Order: sequence, then C-alpha cells, then structure tokens
Amino acid sequence: MERMFKKILIANRGEIAIRIIRACHELGITAVAVYSEVDSNAMHVREADEAYLIGTAAPSESYLNQDVILEIARKADCCAVHPGYGFLAENAEFAKRVTDAGRVFIGSSPESIRLLGNKVESRKVMAEAGIPLTPGTGEDTSLDDETLVKEADRIGYPVMVKAASGGGGKGMRVVDDPADLKSSIEAARREAKAAFGDPTIFLERFVVEPRHIEFQVFGDAFGNRIHLFERECSIQRRHQKIIEETPSPALNDDLRKRMGETAVQVVEAANYWNAGTVEFLLDKDMNYYFLEVNTRIQVEHPVTEETVGVDLVKEQILVAAGKELSWSQSDLSQRGHAIEVRIYAEDAAANFLPSAGPVHLMKEPRGLGIRFDGGVESGDDVSVNYDPIIAKLIALAPDRSSAIRRVRMALDDTVILGLTTNIEFLKAVLDHPAFSEGKLHTNFIPEHLPDWKQKPASGDELALALALASLPSERKTSISGIESPAIPEPWNEIGSWEICSGGVR
Repeated sequence: MERMFKKILIANRGEIAIRIIRACHELGITAVAVYSEVDSNAMHVREADEAYLIGTAAPSESYLNQDVILEIARKADCCAVHPGYGFLAENAEFAKRVTDAGRVFIGSSPESIRLLGNKVESRKVMAEAGIPLTPGTGEDTSLDDETLVKEADRIGYPVMVKAASGGGGKGMRVVDDPADLKSSIEAARREAKAAFGDPTIFLERFVVEPRHIEFQVFGDAFGNRIHLFERECSIQRRHQKIIEETPSPALNDDLRKRMGETAVQVVEAANYWNAGTVEFLLDKDMNYYFLEVNTRIQVEHPVTEETVGVDLVKEQILVAAGKELSWSQSDLSQRGHAIEVRIYAEDAAANFLPSAGPVHLMKEPRGLGIRFDGGVESGDDVSVNYDPIIAKLIALAPDRSSAIRRVRMALDDTVILGLTTNIEFLKAVLDHPAFSEGKLHTNFIPEHLPDWKQKPASGDELALALALASLPSERKTSISGIESPAIPEPWNEIGSWEICSGGVR
C-alpha cells in the first residue's frame, strides 16, 4: 500500500548521506542523520534536520552498530531507514532487523540481498536462469584444494580466486602460473575470513583485459522491472572504480539491448526490487558474462541520472513507500554523454595511500553541464577512519569528446587545499590517448600509468595556495546552537592577489 514517510533515518555519512538528505527535502521528508564522534561537525550533520551521536570513530562502534542505529530510528520515530552505499547497505541481517522493527528498509528484501550477496549462491540461480557466466567452480563450494587445482586446469589459466562473500577486491587473486595456485587459494581464504567472516572461495576463468559494464536496474513491489542503460566502469585502481561514464564507447545498439534484457532477467530471477546494479564483464570478442549484483544505490548513479533525466534516490524512496515505478522501459532513453570522476583524499603516486586532515579550502567547479556531489566543505576534516572519497564530479555534454573536455576543465577549476588528492592523477587518465580513443579495460591503469608521479608544484603556486588558505572570512556555521570558528573563503573576498618576492599581496 502506498504511503509517504514523514521521517527517514540515513544510516551513512559523507556525500551519499548528503545526497539522500537533499532527496528527502525535495519530497518534504524530515531527514535524520547519525554521526560518530569525529563527525560531530560533518557536512551531513549540518544539512540534516536532526542528528544523533551513535558512537566513537571506529565504524564497528558507530556506522556498523546495528543496535544503536535501530534504537535511534525508534527514538526519533523514523518510518524508514536509507542505508546509502557501503557500511550496512548490503547487509541482509540489518535489512531484516529494520523490517522486523516495523520500519521500511529502503532497498530490496533481506532474502534478495542475502542471495545476491553470496557470489556462489547467485551463480547457481543465474545458471538455472540461463544467464551467461564465466566458466568456473562457483556452483560447488565443497571442493578441496587438490580438486580445485584440477578444476583450474579444466577452466584454463589465468584463473581468478574469489571470495564467495563481500567485495572491494578483498579475497581475490589472479593466478597465471599453476605453481602459484595453492598459495593463492590459502591467502584468499585467510583474507576472506578476516574481511567477511567467511573463508569460502571459488575459481573463475580470468577474462584478460575485460571491460567492466554495469546496468542500472529498478523494480517495484508490483513486479515491474526495468533497466536504465549501462555504465562503463573499466577505469579502476585496486579493483575499485574511479571513473565511470555512459553510454559505454564499446556498446552498439544491439549489444546494449541484449545486455539490458539480460540485466532485467537477472533481477527477475532473484525477485529483486528497488535500485540495484547488474555487473558484467565484456571480453575483447564482445561476449559478456554475469559478474554480480550490487543491491544498493551505486556511487556512480549520477551519470545515469544526468543522461536519462531521472532522480534515482527519490525513486528509491517512492518505491519503498509503496508507489509503482514512475517509468516503463519504453519511457526511458539516453541523451548526451556523462562522465564521473571520483575525487579521493589519497596519494596516487604512493599506491593510492589514503590522506587525512583538515580541508583548508574547497572551491567547487562551476559551468554548463557540471555537477559536484561533495561531502566536505572548507574547514571540514577528512578522517582516517572511513573511505577517503571527498566528492564526485560529473560532466554532461552532447558527446563523449565534449564530456571529456568538460570534466577535464572542471578538474582544473577544482581547488582542495590541505589534503593530498587524486585530482592530478584523474587528469592524467583523461589526457591519455587510449582513454580518448575509448580503448578501456580494467587493467588500464597498470598498463598505461604504472609509475605515474605528480609534477611538483612551483614555488609561486605553493605561495599562492598558502596565501589563499590563510585569508580571513566572516562566514561561520552553527550546529545545535554552537557557533563554529570562521572558515576561510578567499573566493568571496573582493580584490586581487599578486605573487611577489615576499609571498602574496
């Protein structure tokens, strides 16, 4: 039965929490935030209507603490809980506990989440549904190491050792040499046990230099299921995406149609509803294979929103409230080309080592077709305790080459002082001829930018950055009646700057 929520608790932080808060406000819904001790003055806390402390900085004591989050939902009288992505977003137990408490989990059912969260079980279901799968042992987890070695010979090298649970590249090993298989299996089991509490692993044929293509899918409680086209997510570091785009430069209309239809078959086989993503590997011969389903909203959802002209987060809320899907498949089409780059606080020249500390100055880019989904502002702190994503920069343009130029210009206009970021590395990827030509695959960065180093800033640039970060400002923020210190905003100062021998005047 359709109903509208009065209050939603957002069980997350950072830019995705802010994205959900703004969707709530557009729907006239009170947005309730939760925060750890180090996030007491975070941007998502400032933007929420209500905010509650849930624990210390450690995720296990705060954003992963189901008992406390459920108690806050009860105390704040929230009708529903939106998990965002990460943390508890794909935790079937949490979804069930929210539902059992008489509240709505804004996502799919606990049963679908549990099924699709286990790569082995989901492969079984997809095999029965006739979904194309990479050759492997995923349907049988009882195999001992000796049998796995024999199976690897049957599958053919290179093979991928994969954890049955979890994601993010943990519990994964690519094995080229049969002599390395046993040690890789043992290492993958240890890592999977430590990360997910489940040492189960399986083998798949490793597709050499595949493209990573995913389809945004959506379903409702009435049995309507659709796809909202693809996203190319082949540019990755350490098995994690950093640049996404749509449409994919690899797909023609026929392949797009077939893959989209397969994505819908996947969610139908799993009885899945709300927002999700069906991920495929696409080989050099344009054969595609089912990889997995992400049972949540994705980091890269904005490129779909920009090209299709929809609001996926608002639709998540509406469908969870019992509304029928706003669109049928025939209603949807793409316009233009969108590219998203993820801006991280990390040192790309040091194996993407996370960075942390205060953001002395944040200047967002502006311009036609530019969207900036940020999670911090000037004066905020980036903590070592959480994912180091700062913002997502999205550019929409009439075609791919224009979108590349537009996002590249926007990166030039983005200023973040106080932290090491990956902005210069993102520029290097976008500037590479292979990227411009659309010759993408998941090994793009190791192949084309293996020893990338950032060009040192000039003395003049450093002097200017220091001066801009130290300029005074009158802006202050207030949270729960407590006034915070002024945050530098030199871009609002009237006047000019000049580099001279003594610095900047």
